[in-house]
Amino acid sequence: MKVDVKTLDGKTLTWHDATEPLGSALRIAPAFAASRSDASLGVHTRLIVRYSPSEGRYVIREVTNAAIREDVELNYPTVAKIGLQAIVQAAAPRCIFLTLESEADPDASWLSVSDLTTASERILPPALAAEVVRRGSTEARMDAIELLYGSAALAGLPPAKLIQKELAVPHRTASQWIIDARNAGRLAGMNYHAGRPASVR
Repeated sequence: MKVDVKTLDGKTLTWHDATEPLGSALRIAPAFAASRSDASLGVHTRLIVRYSPSEGRYVIREVTNAAIREDVELNYPTVAKIGLQAIVQAAAPRCIFLTLESEADPDASWLSVSDLTTASERILPPALAAEVVRRGSTEARMDAIELLYGSAALAGLPPAKLIQKELAVPHRTASQWIIDARNAGRLAGMNYHAGRPASVR
C-alpha cells in the first residue's frame, strides 16, 4: 500500500523527527501525518497519528476524508471501506528508527524499519535471522526481538507472528523470546493487545 508520511507541519519525516526513545535502541517519531488516495473508492484519507505511552503503540487522533471524484459521496458505506489500520501499518515502519552505530555519536546513521525492509518484505536478512536463532540468548537476539516486536506492536500488528515469520521459529519460541526481552527491559513503552487494532482516540 502506497502511503505518504509527513511531519504534522507537512515536511518529509526523517530520523531527526524520531525524538521518542523506546526500548533500549529504538527511536520513533512521536506523531506523524499519513495520507493515501484510494482510486477505487475515490477517496483521499489523511490521518493524524500519535504515539500513546499508555497504549504502547500508535493511535489515530484525527481522520479527514475527501472525495476525489464527482461520483463519490462520503457516506457511511464508502467511509467504512477505508482501511484506517492498514494505513497506520503501512506508515509506521517509516517512523521507527535505529542505528547500527553508537547512539552517542552525533554522526551516527539512523535507519528506519522501512529502510531495512527488503523487497521480499523481510526486515532481517535471512543470514542474520539464522544467526540470531543459532547463537542462543545473546544481545543480538534481544536486539532482533526488540526491533521486530516494536515494528509490529507500534503499528497494531501481532509481534509474535512477525517474529515467527522473520526468524522461522514456532509460536511458543517467539512468545518465550518476547517474555525474555520484556523481562530484560527491552520492550519498554511497546505493547500489543490481541483484538485491539490501531484506533481513533
